[in-house]
Amino acid sequence: MSKKLFSDEEIDVLSKNKYVKSVSKRGITYTDEFKSLFIAEYNKGYLPTQIFIDAGFDIDILGNDRIWSASKRWRKSYRESGELGLR
Repeated sequence: MSKKLFSDEEIDVLSKNKYVKSVSKRGITYTDEFKSLFIAEYNKGYLPTQIFIDAGFDIDILGNDRIWSASKRWRKSYRESGELGLR
């Protein structure tokens, strides 16, 4: 988990994104749909930050560390278990 805590305003902004399942002060749970979309776009050559931007996320709220950590985690899960690893 990130050391950065989300403010109430940031939580409100993030929770309105259709790819967010839930959000708290400490973390975000993304939808399975977004994780699958992320892997598909990454495999096409898009960078993680661009994928998040295209999905409507404010990267100033998320921060690069959170984006790259999610990217690394999802790519590893996908390599090991395929689509089921993202669920």
